[in-house]
Parts: sequence; structure tokens; C-alpha cells
Amino acid sequence: MTAFATTDTPLQEVLDAGLAERITTAFGHRTVGDLLHTLPRRYRQHGQRYDRRELVDGERVTIIGTVATAATRNYTTKQGQPREMLTLTVKDEDTTFKVVYFAGRRIKFMLPVGTVAMFDGTVSRFRQSLDLKHPEFLVLRSVAGPGGQLKGSGDLAALARLSAEIDAEGGPSLFDRPLLPIYSAKESVTSWDLLGAVVTAIRALVPVVDPLDDTVLAAAGLMGLDEALRKAHLPENVQDADRAGYRLRFDEAIALQLLLGARRRFVARDPAPASPVRGDGVRAAMESRMPFELTAGQQTVLREISADLTLDEPMNRLLQGEVGSGKTVVGLLAMLQVVDAGRQCVMLAPTEVLATQHHRSLTAMLGDLGERGRLGAADQATRVVLLTGSMSTAERRAALLDIVTGEAGIVVGTHALIQDSVDFFDLGLVVVDEQHRFGVRQRDRLRAKGRDGMVPHLLVMTATPIPRTIAMTVFGDLEVSELEELPGGRRPISTSVVPARDRPRWVERTWERVREEVGAGHRAYVVCARIDADTTDAPDGATKGGDDDTGGDRPPLVAAVELHHYLSTGPLAGLRIGLMHGRLPPEAKDATMTAFASGELDVLVSTTVIEVGVDVPEATVMVVMDADRFGVSQLHQLRGRVGRGGLPGLCLLVTNSREGGRAMERLNAVAATTDGFRLAQLDLLQRREGDVLGDAQSGALASLRLLSVVDDGEVIEIARRHAEEILDSDPGLDTHPALAERVRRLAGSDESDYLFKY
Repeated sequence: MTAFATTDTPLQEVLDAGLAERITTAFGHRTVGDLLHTLPRRYRQHGQRYDRRELVDGERVTIIGTVATAATRNYTTKQGQPREMLTLTVKDEDTTFKVVYFAGRRIKFMLPVGTVAMFDGTVSRFRQSLDLKHPEFLVLRSVAGPGGQLKGSGDLAALARLSAEIDAEGGPSLFDRPLLPIYSAKESVTSWDLLGAVVTAIRALVPVVDPLDDTVLAAAGLMGLDEALRKAHLPENVQDADRAGYRLRFDEAIALQLLLGARRRFVARDPAPASPVRGDGVRAAMESRMPFELTAGQQTVLREISADLTLDEPMNRLLQGEVGSGKTVVGLLAMLQVVDAGRQCVMLAPTEVLATQHHRSLTAMLGDLGERGRLGAADQATRVVLLTGSMSTAERRAALLDIVTGEAGIVVGTHALIQDSVDFFDLGLVVVDEQHRFGVRQRDRLRAKGRDGMVPHLLVMTATPIPRTIAMTVFGDLEVSELEELPGGRRPISTSVVPARDRPRWVERTWERVREEVGAGHRAYVVCARIDADTTDAPDGATKGGDDDTGGDRPPLVAAVELHHYLSTGPLAGLRIGLMHGRLPPEAKDATMTAFASGELDVLVSTTVIEVGVDVPEATVMVVMDADRFGVSQLHQLRGRVGRGGLPGLCLLVTNSREGGRAMERLNAVAATTDGFRLAQLDLLQRREGDVLGDAQSGALASLRLLSVVDDGEVIEIARRHAEEILDSDPGLDTHPALAERVRRLAGSDESDYLFKY
């Protein structure tokens, strides 16, 4: 093994080959730098007291205490072998633990009464007793007093030998330190394995070159990187540990912000088709016809977008807002501004159902302003064309012809628009609906379809609100606009939880309420988590398997096919009930949705294919079966499908969860507020960003080890400011090679290419 190491040194050159392989298998760490960026999950302080009320059965604990009593008892195993069981009581400050060794004949001589020792194991609670069975141990001070070789068992014994080496070199003993790091164990690697590996690596580590300038370190109040890598693991006090952890999270934040900033600059350096507002165009005609006034929020956002579109720099803007806040109207007016400049617009939707719905709603809003080339069209009219993967050859050929000749001013479609076979006459604006379903590369493929080297403007819309610091991180190459108020005429949605297991009569009342709404001329959705009895997967964004204490007696998930039959022949017999799910052919889904929208169906039983964008103003009831299996944001999206036509909406969340469980708490939180931004924060806190953000995560974001976009908003904002200053003076990071390498490692080759295309 090497005596000197850098952060790039492979682990097998520093550690025992077997331990290095186990760490690589368990954590993916291959270098010393990888290892040292794995921070302790906590620190055990000398004199730290355990609160017995907070200790959880099965929790791994490390205690440092004095053996108060010791007792032995002989017994015979099932195999007939004699054994001696050793039972100790160990006092750790004012908390007493019972420590048991079933084969304690030798151990009793190492742990007599009065010995101070460290014990590491899994705690179990029995009545008022806290038990540790077969914990690893290390004698810190024997009855005879300090001195002599440290004695112990398991991984602690190996750590004792390492500590003895450090002692012999004149360094402080690991076990005399004020803070002892405790790491998250995984598979075949214990916390003590990691501590031994970290200490070995730190002893071999040569001084680390800091990628940040002294000016940045001073301005941000940062600890140096070399010091941070050492003190993160072996701090002298809590303040050192906190400052070291902050520095390492800052490194990830600034690398990510450099990547996103470079992406913004790379896109902005190419010209965009300037599209000024015209007073006599189709947009002005549309605004004069609208039967309602835009809200103050819509007007503000539209001014921001219009100003961006008039420039010859590409707009990159994220428009996020509540369900039903009027994003589609804003997006349409923005597209018409670009159409007035003689260019085309694309609206990209994640599903065919949503694309078809957008095409239908845009056509309806435009009226004769969207019928260019047809009899009776307005003078300023444009044409709205739909392109999806399931269209017939003739339909597709006609759509492609309208697109390539420029007859189509607005093109609505799915990922089929990204294909190489789709050519635009002059693409000026790309509108992406539900951005979390599309990655950066998919966006860029559409943007590459501009004419004569022009980069189309980009407007991204999402109805899944994301707190600003998180949007700034995940969509850091986009400016953010928010719509929080609802347009006039939108009525509040009342949400109630229906505990099916505890109150089956409430389920009966649910179907009665559906009948009442249909009787009043309204329509209802019923959403299920799976299609039929053969499908077992929970919905996207759902909590797989539930997340509370319902146990193994939980009823199976309600399936759409079976529920459709049950309702048609039972509680809702006589009503016109449709069925829609992802396995149906596209034409069948479209026909069903059209029938529901036109009033030919009263009730639509569906999976989550209707989650976003579907607009049926007469729908007033949303029933969600097995609601505990859906995420908070998904439930908020679903209930946004009702109450869209000036009628009060009702959302009923049916669940088999028990009162007091986490799932029921989450559902009650959804029922208590319609503030999507509050619910988004709750969703992120409960499920963490990796589950919520989905495909929006770039390779860089998915590679973050220490930084949390939920918890580290302040770090991210400070790092973003410094990243912008660095890129202003050195856009290709030519004079910051260490930072450039940090970005490359975080992002991977494809994404970090943005940095090196100048």
C-alpha cells in the first residue's frame, strides 16, 4: 500500500484489498476522494447522554460506559454444548444498558466491574430494559488503570490496532477524541470499517489543492478544502464539523451552478428570432375577443415573456403555477406573438391524451383565428396542427406538410415532434408542458430545429409547483416565473378523506355524492392506481406498498377494470360510465375522452392518464381510490381536474390506511390546503427530491452526494452568485482547471460539454 495519496488515488492502493473491494461494492467509492466525501451521519461525543425515550428498537447505537455489574450463568445449547452467558449492566452517563454475551467465558475477564469500554450494537427494548446482545466492544480503561494495549472484539479490535499505531507515532488516540464519527453501515461494511478506512486515507493524504480562489473562500467564509476533508471526519468540536460539512456541500453546489450557468451562456450566445408585439396581429385579435380579463399575475408573467420574445437572445423561462392558474392562456398569447412575427411555435406534451386535449382546447379558444386556409377564417388566422405517434400515415403526411411549409403556425404533439423526420419552416418558440417529464437533451433536440442557425425561444410550463430554490437548482438554466392566484370564476375545491377500512358507510356515501352531482348535470372522475388484477405496480410518484402500519392484511389495490364493472352493475347502475387506461389504443382513449367532454358519459373510471391538462368544465367530482398510494403533488394535480367551469369542485380521497399513520397524515395535509407550493414543500420533505423530481434530474443532480436541494437552499444561492462571477470572467474555466475537473466529474461528459464549447 502506498504511503502517500491524493484524492485521485485508487482505494486499493491505500487500503487492504478486501476492504477496498467491499467499500466499492457497497458505496461505489473507487478513490480516496470518493471515500472522504462520505460524511459521518452523526458524531458520538464523550459525555453525550442518550434519551431513552428516543431510542428506537433495532437502532444501531454506540455507548461509552462503565461496567457496573457482571453476572454469569451456565446453560446448555440445543446441540448439548455447555456455555457461559455473561450479563453486564453498563452505565452511560445516566442511562443504563443491559449487555449480554451468550458465549462470555473469555469476555468476562476482559470486562470486569469498573472497566470503561465502548460497545457498538443494535438496541432492543424489553419492558423498561435497554438491551445490547453481542455488541462489539473496546476496552478504553481497564480496572488496573490506563495504559497497555487496547483490547476489543470485531471491527473495534482492528480499529484499536490502528489507534495504537497512531499513538506510537505521537498522534492523539482515536478514542480520546472529543467527537467520534459514526457512519452509515451498508451491506458488508460497518461504521468501524469506514472509520478505519477514512483514518488510513487521511494519514496518507498529501495536502489537497483547493479549486477555489482565496477571494471566494474569504467572501463565502469557507474553510479550505484540505482542512475540510480532514475535519469533516476528525473534528475537534461541533463547529469544525459543521464548517467542514458546509464547505463540502458548497463544492457540490458551485460545481452544479457552474454547469447550469455554462449551459445558460452556451444557449444565449446563438441568436434567437426576435418577435416584437404587433398591434394588428392575431394576438391582438385574440386579446380583444377573450371573454374574461387576465389576472394581475397573468399580466405580469405575460409582460416578462413578451419582453423576452422581443429580444434576439433565446428566452429560457420556467412558468410554474397552480393547477388552473391560467398557464395555457398565457402560453397561447406568447405563441401568437411569435406567429405574428411570421414564425412557428411548438407545444410539446408528455402524453397523447394531453397533446390531443391541448390541440382541442387551443382550437376552441382561437375559433376562426385558428382556421387559416379554411372558408370563414379570420384575416389574421393561423392554423393549429396535431402530430402524435399514433396518427395514420395520411394524417401524419398532411401534418408534416403543413409544418414544413409553414402553413401550421402552432404545432401540438408528443415526443414524436423530436424525431429527425419532422422539419419546421421557421421555428420560433418551443413550449414544453409538464417539464418534469422531459430531460434537458429532449429540449435541446427541439431547439436544434431552428432556421438559419437561430435558436428558438423556450417556455417551460409546469403545474407541479416547485419551491424557488429547488427550481433554481433543477432548472438552473431557466428564469422562473410564478402564477399563484387563480383566475376569476375558479371555485375552491373541497377535499375530504374517506377512511374505507374504518368507515365503510362513507364509501357508500361517496357513490351517492357522485349520483347527486350527475343528477345535477355534472360529471365525475374515478381514478384507480392500477388497470386490472394482473397489474401490481403502484402509480408513478406513488408510495410503493404504502407507508404506514397497515400490515399484511391490507386489501389489494382497486383496479380500474374491476371497479368499472362494479359501479356499472352496482352503486352507479344506470349512469353512463366510461373506462380509460394506458393499454387502450390511442383512438379508443381519444374517443372516450371526447365522449366524456361532450356529455355522452357521466362518469369516467380511469388510471392517472388524466392526471394533467385534461379540461372538462362540467366535471365537479374527483374520487381517488387508494389515495395513500399517490404522492402529494400527484393528488393535487388530480383534484385540479375538477371545479374548472365556475362550479364548486369536490375531491374524495378513499384510503384503507389507518388513523395515525404517515399515509393518513399526508392525506389530511392534502385535504387541509389547496396551496400547491405548500404541498410541494411537504412532498419534498416527506419523499425527498430524488423521488419527486423524476426525469427532471440531470446526470449532475443525480450525482450529488452531500447537497440536498430541499435543505441547502442558502448554500445553493450563495454558490450560484459566486459561480456567475467566475463564469463572467472565465466562461470556459480555463484559469480554473481544478473547478473544471470538478464539474466534469459531477456532470459526466455529455453535460459538461457545455463548459468547453466556447
